[in-house]
Amino acid sequence: MNYFTGSYIVTAAGLIGAYFWGEHVHPGTGWLCVFIAVILGILEVSLSFDNAVVNAMKLEKMTPVWRHRFLTWGIAIAVFGMRFLFPILVVAIFAKLSMLEVTKIALTNVDKYAYYLHQTHAPIVSFGGMFLMMLFLHYFFNHKKDVHWIKKIEEPLAHLDHVKSIETILAMLILLVLYDVVPAEQKLSVVISGLAGILVYLIIDGLTHYLEHHEQMRLAKCAEGVKCTGLVSFIYLELIDASFSLDGVLGAFALSKDIIIITIGLAIGAMFVRSLTIMLVEKKTLARFIYLEHGAHWAIGALALIMFISTVKEVPEVVTGLIGFGFIAAAFISSIRYNKKLENRIADK
Repeated sequence: MNYFTGSYIVTAAGLIGAYFWGEHVHPGTGWLCVFIAVILGILEVSLSFDNAVVNAMKLEKMTPVWRHRFLTWGIAIAVFGMRFLFPILVVAIFAKLSMLEVTKIALTNVDKYAYYLHQTHAPIVSFGGMFLMMLFLHYFFNHKKDVHWIKKIEEPLAHLDHVKSIETILAMLILLVLYDVVPAEQKLSVVISGLAGILVYLIIDGLTHYLEHHEQMRLAKCAEGVKCTGLVSFIYLELIDASFSLDGVLGAFALSKDIIIITIGLAIGAMFVRSLTIMLVEKKTLARFIYLEHGAHWAIGALALIMFISTVKEVPEVVTGLIGFGFIAAAFISSIRYNKKLENRIADK
């Protein structure tokens, strides 16, 4: 329970804030706002368990200092940056308004803000979907990976990395399909956003690979080597978290159009996801359940596809959550079966 102490504190403070904000804006709706914030928090956790597993993979390679920063600095970025500031920035860009004006609209005219955000849905999910698709492809297109969960599919995929830049090629082909199916007025914004998602992934992944490859040399020459590696990994994690959160931020408007209540609810969920991530790392859960990484990445691929579909057709949040949970649960069960078989073999010897 110690891992979730901070989450409980954030939850208590958030729900108190939701109550008083509701009473301030619409007297008599305080408890309704609390209820909505709780539901949004649960929604965020249910959609982001695969995110926690992926984050844990990266955090295992980071120092305790950067793990702590992920839980402190990271939550501030996740809450204020992705749940509040980012949607305002996107609306400002595509609606050609100043951020100050969009902020005023978000706080005083929620229906108008929700309309603007709905209009920017396609480019937002195109960026996040492309980033996550690159992450999915990069994980499975790796001939050095010797552990496979769904062997009939994963083993052939692993050898595709012999084709240079295969992940980028496939992502570009998906983007061409998106360009063909989205409405004419959104084609340009979707393509630009999708290309940005691919480019950002390639830059961050390239920097991470470079720093990891040269880490020993850097450590020998400069004490800042670990800090540099930790910083890039931290940025990488924040981008992954951002991509996961896009769908939840947009879907939250189905429950409430008040950006403050949405931010509070999603912040509660985000804090629990981060606490869960730290617990997975320190208890070495991924080492004990070897297929969890695979399940998380299959969930990432499914989420990316759902994001692409949502550019032309609305997909209920419950579908997204159940698919992600289904992959994680199946991978967890498979890991338990694997461990039992391994124990039996050892006992037989």
